Amino acid sequence: MSTPAKTKPSFGAKLRAYFALTKPRVIELLLIATVPTMILAAGEIPPLTLMLATLIGGALSAGSANAFNCYIDADIDKIMGRTKNRPLVTGELTKTEALWFAWGIGVLSVVWLWVTVNLLSALLSLAAILFYVFVYTLGLKRRTPQNIVWGGAAGAMPALIGWSAVTNEVSITAWILFLIIFLWTPPHYWPLSMRYLEDYRDAGVPMLPVVAKNEVVGRQIILYAWAYLAATLLLIPIAGMGLVYTAVAVIAGAWFTWESHRLYNEAKVGIPKNPMRLFHGSISHLTLLFLAIAIDPLLPF
Repeated sequence: MSTPAKTKPSFGAKLRAYFALTKPRVIELLLIATVPTMILAAGEIPPLTLMLATLIGGALSAGSANAFNCYIDADIDKIMGRTKNRPLVTGELTKTEALWFAWGIGVLSVVWLWVTVNLLSALLSLAAILFYVFVYTLGLKRRTPQNIVWGGAAGAMPALIGWSAVTNEVSITAWILFLIIFLWTPPHYWPLSMRYLEDYRDAGVPMLPVVAKNEVVGRQIILYAWAYLAATLLLIPIAGMGLVYTAVAVIAGAWFTWESHRLYNEAKVGIPKNPMRLFHGSISHLTLLFLAIAIDPLLPF
């Protein structure tokens, strides 16, 4: 009996596959930082055309980096339950299609930011793509449990891009914003890798929970959570933040640190019951923090 021919994907299905290749939920998370950073840099709401141009360029840049990541990691994505439905695993896209797409939107992001924003933002976008692809994905991800720590530098680049889009420079405040996201990444991602420990182990990716005891991972999470809290508080004197941001940084930061300690206490005696609670909480915390960053400069106090 002959094998039935595969049905060619529709145009709409192809578009959805290309969109999925960019990891839109990751892009959404990265762009949370961009607009608030721009508002803080300007001290007011910047021109809407500038914000839109920066968001488009940032989305293209992050989408390119994620598409390259899917291309490089197709072999391990098919092993992991969390990633088995990605377009290169399901066959909705070929590796050639993914590679051309990644190159195309990557080049477009740099050109777009250069033309519509400024050269510095374009160069920072290029640096983010190159760092994520060559340093994190090719260099660190499969070699060291510190992969996600240094890989967080690429995820923190939207803070620098957003600041430079408004000021055409990168100031100390921009670097504090960068540091906030950089230090947030480990306590955000390690709970996820605790939840999907077997996936990473089967794929041969040495995430920290794969190579270290739960107690060690929990200890690292609280260390980074405290460092993250310190960075959020450091922004207050550096950027002259007001009451709204200060209240959010202190209260929400205390809650996030407490949640990190709760996970550590569970990890000391066994496998944490629900590490994803901290993972989802970290997203809520970062969103709330940057919302406060956006609101604070617009208020008279």
